[in-house]
Amino acid sequence: MNSRSTPQPVTTGHNTALGGPLHVELSLIGLSCASCATTVERVLAEQPGVAEAHVNYALGKAHVTYDPNRATVSSMMDAIRRAGYNIGADEMNVRITPSVHCASCVGFIEEALAQVPGVLEATVNPGTDKVHIRYAAGQAVLADLKRAIESTGYQAAHSVEQEEGVDEETAAHLREYRSLLRKFWFAVAVAVPVMLVAYPELPWLYLPNLFVENVSEDLIWWLFLLSGVATLPVMAYSGRQFFTGAWSAFRHHAADMNTLIALGTSAAWLYSTVAIFFPGLFPEGTATPFYDVTAVVTALVVLGQALEVRAKGQTSQAIRKLMGLQAKTARVLRDGQEMEIPVEEVLVGDIVVVRPGDKIPVDGEIVDGRSAVDESMVTGESLPVDKQPGDEVIGATVNTTGSFKFRATKVGKDTALAQIVKMVQDAMGSKAPIARLVDLISGYFVPTVMIISVLTFLAWYNFGPSPVLAYAVVTAVTVLIIACPCAIGMAVPLSLVAGVGKGAEHGVLIRNGEALQTASQLQVIVLDKTGTITKGKPELTDVVPAPGFNEEILVRLAASADRPSEHPLAQAIVDGARARGTALVEPSEFEAVPGHGVETRVDGRQVLVGNVKLMRRHNISTDQVDAEVTRLQENGKTAMYVAVDGQAAGIVAVADTIKEDSIEAIRVMQEMGLEVVMLTGDNERTAQAIARQVGIDRVLAEVLPEDKAMQVHLLKRGNRKVGMVGDGINDAPALVEASVGFAIGTGTDVAIEAADITLMSGSLKGVAYAIEVSRATMRNAKQSLLGAFIYNTLGVPVAAGVLYPFFGILLSPLIAGAAMAASSVTVVSNANRLRFFKARSFAG
Repeated sequence: MNSRSTPQPVTTGHNTALGGPLHVELSLIGLSCASCATTVERVLAEQPGVAEAHVNYALGKAHVTYDPNRATVSSMMDAIRRAGYNIGADEMNVRITPSVHCASCVGFIEEALAQVPGVLEATVNPGTDKVHIRYAAGQAVLADLKRAIESTGYQAAHSVEQEEGVDEETAAHLREYRSLLRKFWFAVAVAVPVMLVAYPELPWLYLPNLFVENVSEDLIWWLFLLSGVATLPVMAYSGRQFFTGAWSAFRHHAADMNTLIALGTSAAWLYSTVAIFFPGLFPEGTATPFYDVTAVVTALVVLGQALEVRAKGQTSQAIRKLMGLQAKTARVLRDGQEMEIPVEEVLVGDIVVVRPGDKIPVDGEIVDGRSAVDESMVTGESLPVDKQPGDEVIGATVNTTGSFKFRATKVGKDTALAQIVKMVQDAMGSKAPIARLVDLISGYFVPTVMIISVLTFLAWYNFGPSPVLAYAVVTAVTVLIIACPCAIGMAVPLSLVAGVGKGAEHGVLIRNGEALQTASQLQVIVLDKTGTITKGKPELTDVVPAPGFNEEILVRLAASADRPSEHPLAQAIVDGARARGTALVEPSEFEAVPGHGVETRVDGRQVLVGNVKLMRRHNISTDQVDAEVTRLQENGKTAMYVAVDGQAAGIVAVADTIKEDSIEAIRVMQEMGLEVVMLTGDNERTAQAIARQVGIDRVLAEVLPEDKAMQVHLLKRGNRKVGMVGDGINDAPALVEASVGFAIGTGTDVAIEAADITLMSGSLKGVAYAIEVSRATMRNAKQSLLGAFIYNTLGVPVAAGVLYPFFGILLSPLIAGAAMAASSVTVVSNANRLRFFKARSFAG
């Protein structure tokens, strides 16, 4: 027997100290309406140690912040189960070495794993040396599980077996969908004969007249009794979730859609049963059974739920697409040997080998080789990006042509893809301000409907035509059945999920629902110039030779003279010459003159490159090129004189060039009705030159970094919604001050942390797209909300019978059930339309 010490508490990747709060996300199964989400929130909030609990009904997720010293995931799950709901779980098998030989060792390992947040159950099989772990979907981190195992003196071997190609959440949706379909078909199988008994005279349910006319009253009684017995299994099996949900809501002093359906169908069944057993209790002509209402309404509502579950599974497709990008394995060099291992086992510092066509498994920095990498799945950029030693690579992107090796710098949940998935999940789980108002309304909706149902019964019983009791029961049941709190509760969350996912597909990461809603209301967009409109790096733009010199010679001499210089403008000239294929030589007698330029000799000729002060210092006339210098400077470019052997040879100009798609993106934003403002610390002339090129009318130039936030604040006067786009540390205060801050993903981490929306690519098209998708999302949500409110506002009064005195129209409970199911499916289908949204900013 191996000697093993009792395991100590394990510090997990979820938190750096056990004393601090932890966050867990639980997948919920069985939520049928927004009121269910409210019930779960209340149940969780009542648990000792739970600091905050929020449930996203559309995604079926509970986000809980808790004190691990006072609460456990298991206790929270038990509370959720007691409330009548289930928890989604993932599973994995981990091989343990050395072999486990005794029950005590098994207990130590299971106890250590149980302490990892998110782990629901851990079972060690000594016969196979594997531990089977069930954990709250998406919660357990492999590194945390390994540390827990290692704390007992064992090791988690490399053969980690996890179900491949199986998305547990998708599988759970599929299981629920199939279960609901089975319940639907069972209810239909019972409903058809029950309706044959209830409506034998209907043409579409025709029975021979001989049977209808000659059947005895005793046989009719037995047929109705059989109908009542047959509908009991429908309520017990097909409609079980309505009754368990209603009971759970009642225990927590709440009411939801389950309450309405359970009350409606059970009231119809009880009334029918009493009517056939004790007809004398009812006024003459009112003892009519309504068993068909119980069976048909149950079938229709269950069908609606099945279609809703199927459609809801499609709204979070973006998350599954992102997670599907992750490579499954990686080739790493260890002890001089190349080996293929699961991507979960790649460590920081590992040298990873990437071949043509491979997915890059984790984030890192190239140490050997060159290639072009397709980063479109992460940044939205369509063209492959050239990579060389020193360049960063992003996990889940695809290598195209060459082979290279890179050093892993970020693995597991620290990779860019993991952070993107986390940000998208958090955004999908958040609530937009409009959703909070809807939640408030939904909280009063079901009790209001129940009150209306009671009032409807009383009104028909006291003032309705004969048979009054039959009319009173039918209208009260119809009111309960037609009301649809689901449609109201799902409208905003489902649109939010679809909109956030659509943004992620194009490299636009929206932090939360509030940012999305506010982005749809923006009136002003402030663009930082450097690194946002422009590339943020000077480039050689113009070469103007003086008479007697040609362009090729001028570039060669100027760039060769600048080779030893470390000044950014000099490097821009050198890089520009190399890009033109110009062969450079090493200069001699190089001297950098501060504030002037450089003096050197190239191929034995004296070459000067610098400003007008350098030319005057050597008494060189610049009259032939001064006009060109003025023209270039008016266009926002930095012009430098070049003199050769005491004579002006021409001009070379560099500038921070405009990004290829900035002009198009700004035009699209202006067409959307946005006022576009450029904010920069550059001088007025340079700023105006750039503004003219990109079509911006309003420029705020010579703004110090510390004053950018104040300028944004001033633009917000008059309650205007202002968006700020930036990429640097000095932009962070302005990003926070803005109504919505947009950070260029190629910028600094500080700017990205301060922003509400991150653009994974450096393109301004992402800003236009983010605003377009936000507007489309909020428009979609408002359409669904309006439809849901109109449906309920009209449906409930019609079900109560307000049209009967004027037109003789009375709604059947069967039609009410069909309408209720259709309303939920309509809301979900409307949200799914966002999956096909096409934006002008990415047209073509």
